Amino acid sequence: MLKSLFISFSLISSVLLLSCQAQSNKNQADLKMDLTPPAGKAVAAFAEGCFWCSEHIFEAVAGVDQAVSGYAGGKTLNPTYELVNTETTGHAETVLVYYDPKVIGYAELLKVFYTSHDPTTFERQGPDRGNSYRSIVFYSTPEEKVLAEKAKIDFAKSFKNPIVSEMKQLTAFYKAEDYHQDYIEHNPYSQYVMGVSIPRYELFKKTFKGKLKK
Repeated sequence: MLKSLFISFSLISSVLLLSCQAQSNKNQADLKMDLTPPAGKAVAAFAEGCFWCSEHIFEAVAGVDQAVSGYAGGKTLNPTYELVNTETTGHAETVLVYYDPKVIGYAELLKVFYTSHDPTTFERQGPDRGNSYRSIVFYSTPEEKVLAEKAKIDFAKSFKNPIVSEMKQLTAFYKAEDYHQDYIEHNPYSQYVMGVSIPRYELFKKTFKGKLKK
């Protein structure tokens, strides 16, 4: 089921010839964020293609307080959007998810991750191609790593091709420029948003079995 739906999404996206990169502008430098969550909250990070789409999807899930667009998984300090898109920094477009563990757990967030993108496409998601668009589950504790490994095995049967998602320890997260934050909310009629982001979100709503915000 997931495989056929994602194939349809990929075909539509390819015809549109749109990309997250093509819709952006230059702005201020990024910000390295403190990974310590507020009291009573928790954080998790996922890379699954364009962070505009991912941010919108995770923020629709019950128990998620906020998703911040940014960069993780690389070695370059203080990466900018333009630098990340040279595909030389090792960073991937990532969302840092703040959530209430009393409402939703890390295992459920992994279900959001695997339901909201195609984890079998290497360094590509829809029309966006390159190392910065690769699929990554970031973990912060040994317990999260175990859950991530189990989820990868459990979801493998949902896809015809092997899952290529990486698993990496979250060591640093750089907040993306301001114009990337809540991009879909601020740019609802953008060609990319209407042609890629919203269809991807609608597909997620059809396939995700968890609870969404009303």
